[in-house]
Amino acid sequence: MGLIYAMLKISNPKRSDIDPVEAEALADSGSVYLVIPQTVQIQLQLEEIEKKEVTLADGSRKLIPYVGPVQLQFKNRTGFVGAIVMGDQVLLGAIPMEDMDLILVPKERRVDINPQYPNFAHALAK
Repeated sequence: MGLIYAMLKISNPKRSDIDPVEAEALADSGSVYLVIPQTVQIQLQLEEIEKKEVTLADGSRKLIPYVGPVQLQFKNRTGFVGAIVMGDQVLLGAIPMEDMDLILVPKERRVDINPQYPNFAHALAK
């Protein structure tokens, strides 16, 4: 399976006067959070809420800024999450994918809305 990307619109719901950022995000179901580079944090003027200790792919641990709230849009889906700030690209993790009821289509190397619920996001609440 190759890399899968999704085009996201990222915005600061506290600042409607700031234009959203459109970004190509690497979809990674093995990651938990939305990850944004510092440039996106600065552009959207997202406030740091706290630091989170994260375990990186190489097993090392690092304290990383956690910012928010962040509003995400993908097709007809909207989600609100926090984001960790690191790296140089946007990474779409499991929490925002679940929140917006998105699926990975590995054969076509794309992210899409859940075809069982095309008009609205579905979630289990039990």
